[in-house]
Amino acid sequence: MARVLLVDDDPSIHEVLGAYLRQEGHEILAARDGAEALARLGAADLLILDLMLPKVGGLEVAQEAHRNYPDLPILMLTAKGEEEERIEGLDSGADDYVTKPFSPREVVARVRALLRRRGLRDELAFGALTLKPAERVALLNGAPLPLSRLEFDLLLTLAQHPGLVWSRARLLERVWGGNFPGVERVVDVHIAGLRRKLGEDGDNPRYIETVRGVGYRFREE
Repeated sequence: MARVLLVDDDPSIHEVLGAYLRQEGHEILAARDGAEALARLGAADLLILDLMLPKVGGLEVAQEAHRNYPDLPILMLTAKGEEEERIEGLDSGADDYVTKPFSPREVVARVRALLRRRGLRDELAFGALTLKPAERVALLNGAPLPLSRLEFDLLLTLAQHPGLVWSRARLLERVWGGNFPGVERVVDVHIAGLRRKLGEDGDNPRYIETVRGVGYRFREE
């Protein structure tokens, strides 16, 4: 079904996860360090990437993959609890992540979802809400939402990673750009605008949830 480049320096990961992926019909391309991964990127349909790698780090591999093969889906493997590392990986171009220790069945399901999403040109659907990144269109109950450029980018950033908590500072950097001279309060203002257009109930939001003292996340279905 797909050529999966599995990059990890742990032989047990290759043995166990490789077996599960082969059962799904995928061909496995193995790499045990970052340098080997960079040499094999062009042959892959999907990249499973550990961030802690010898020779060349996983973040650098993700950046190179995103720069040279922008349509290549990237699934990160990260240590449990290292949220900052996960956000850095997503900022580097990764599409999704799982934390170690993980269930091989979960990884297979996420691979399946990433390949399906790639085939749908990255269209995202969450109940009544649909996002079409290529067209920069958001639909609610089939009707277009009148979103500004920043509102759409903010909503897309959150929706592409359900369950992941984004601080206001990270959202400023991701959506407004690293050189934006504004204050974090501007994120709250745009979130409020998004919620109004989405018809959100502030006490029980369907989509954008506030994480007190931290920031925001898109609710997982």
